[in-house]
Amino acid sequence: QVQLVESGGGSVQAGGSLRLSCAASGDPSSSYCMGWFRQAPGKEREGVATIDSDGSTMYADSVKGRFTISKDNAKNTLYLQMNSLKPEETATYYCAAGLVRSCPVAWLPYMAYRGKGTLVTISS
Repeated sequence: QVQLVESGGGSVQAGGSLRLSCAASGDPSSSYCMGWFRQAPGKEREGVATIDSDGSTMYADSVKGRFTISKDNAKNTLYLQMNSLKPEETATYYCAAGLVRSCPVAWLPYMAYRGKGTLVTISS
């Protein structure tokens, strides 16, 4: 089992950047496919990016070229670097993990483990 705790959310102006972190404890995160999904008020959950146990990454089309997912296995920490942020990306961002080798972004809201989320607010 794994526990996930997100941090790094906050308020930023449009066009700005934030880096989210997700600290994993319990089973080694290197065995899991991990990623980020988000949920804006009144909207469906949306997968953002995944990184599998081999380090391969996948992104939602809406964030390609602007967001970068990475992980530090030694620190059991997952990151999401977000650049050129847009007001419509205001949402609570969640870290998720599942004991599968690879996972599409669409799976992220349904993964076995998730954190409590961190709020990202982008002002115009």
